[in-house]
Amino acid sequence: MASADAAALGLGVCVLAAPEFVVGAVIVVGVVMVGVAIAEALDAYPLKGMYPEETRPTSETEPIAQESSPDGAPNPDGASSGRDWFPPVPPGLEPRDRPPECTPRRIPPKGGHPLHNKCADNIPANAFRGANVLVNGKAFDALQPATRTLWEVKTNDIETYNRFVRQTELDKQVGEAQRERALAAACGYDFVIGVRSEAHKALLELADFTLKVVVMEWC
Repeated sequence: MASADAAALGLGVCVLAAPEFVVGAVIVVGVVMVGVAIAEALDAYPLKGMYPEETRPTSETEPIAQESSPDGAPNPDGASSGRDWFPPVPPGLEPRDRPPECTPRRIPPKGGHPLHNKCADNIPANAFRGANVLVNGKAFDALQPATRTLWEVKTNDIETYNRFVRQTELDKQVGEAQRERALAAACGYDFVIGVRSEAHKALLELADFTLKVVVMEWC
């Protein structure tokens, strides 16, 4: 404490004794202060940038709504995703959608052959007993609504004909059956040929294996 006081006293005496030293002392003191400030700045500078500035959390980006395809299924990027897109399903053959010619209509029987009429009338679940049913311009012998099946009945004993006549009659029946099946299918109906013997059934199936032939055991 005595040394410090002596130094202070000596400095005071020097200042008082020589005013020109005052300017020098101020300059020295000022230089020391500037040097200290620069040193502090240099010490602080390397620390700047070492730690990332705190950033304000950004709000999550809301997902972009996907563009929908015509059928309502999501379609990323508004373009085809590579999945096969099938064409629309054709309208069903419900009564409100059915063309007028496909609506079954009762008409008088074509023939009048008692055996033929008996076989047709007794087809199980026939909704047009005692009549023919007109569908797509063709008079069919019977209709089973539950299974949507139209029938044509053949009662001749074709297997007993001679070879030439049998083949001629067989070709005629197959051609008619193919045309009748197409008319029925155009209106959403199945088609069956009713015959009276296994031999007749075998001949028809041999000529066209795609035909549906049933032996009518009830006639």
